Amino acid sequence: MAASGLLSGGHYVAITVRLPSRPLLLALPAALTAAAILLVRRRSAIGKTLEAPVCQPCEPEAAASTSALPAAHSPASKRGGDPTPRKTLVAPCEIGLTKDATATTRRENYIDWHDYFMSVAMLSAFRSKDPSKQVGACIVDPKRQRIVGIGYNGFPWGCGDDQLPWARKGSSVLETKHPYVCHAEMNAIFNKNCSSLEGCRIYTTLFPCNECTKMIIQSRLSDVVYLSDEKHQEDSMVASRRMLGLAGIPYWAHKPAVPRVVIDFDSDLAR
Repeated sequence: MAASGLLSGGHYVAITVRLPSRPLLLALPAALTAAAILLVRRRSAIGKTLEAPVCQPCEPEAAASTSALPAAHSPASKRGGDPTPRKTLVAPCEIGLTKDATATTRRENYIDWHDYFMSVAMLSAFRSKDPSKQVGACIVDPKRQRIVGIGYNGFPWGCGDDQLPWARKGSSVLETKHPYVCHAEMNAIFNKNCSSLEGCRIYTTLFPCNECTKMIIQSRLSDVVYLSDEKHQEDSMVASRRMLGLAGIPYWAHKPAVPRVVIDFDSDLAR
């Protein structure tokens, strides 16, 4: 026989009692046995099963701020229209380290999750050898706010950075970088440190081309956050938006809370 219900103090319990086994019943603590009998009677009286309360986040404000998405995130709404939602920072034009020995509360100008992950994508772009365009991407599990893949644009593994052309234009396509470069989104997907990217979000410094969009869709990524859409009118990008729309994958432009995130290794604040 199983019983569940509300005890004093607002706690729900679920207890299983096998009545034919008298030794087992007697082995239960007296208080627990009494509670089980009470719950059985209560359930019989009301004629329905009581439901356990839903567990709430330990930090509801923080949970709401990290999971909030713009209207463009909804598959039923217009995609690509609204920027990343965020709290308004009190002050500054940049985010970086601070030091206040007299403070008794947390500092307010810390970097939020969206800016953090886009900053990781941007920092990854610093690794690119491409002289004309550096792009970075960062894939995140939004449920845990955990990075599961990063990448930047460059030549395939084993192809030396000085063995293939970096030019944007040449005497033929084969004398340009275009047939050889692996894009940042592709590398981030291949560099994943988990078995599946389903439900993950990708932050990229440039809106993905049609080839990267195919990989995004096939990897079951949930949404795309981009910083720049400078190639909006190109056929490749038009095709990307078309495929993302058909696949029901939302995308939106990231609008940083502040224009600059400072990394200064020589700063006294870093020591």
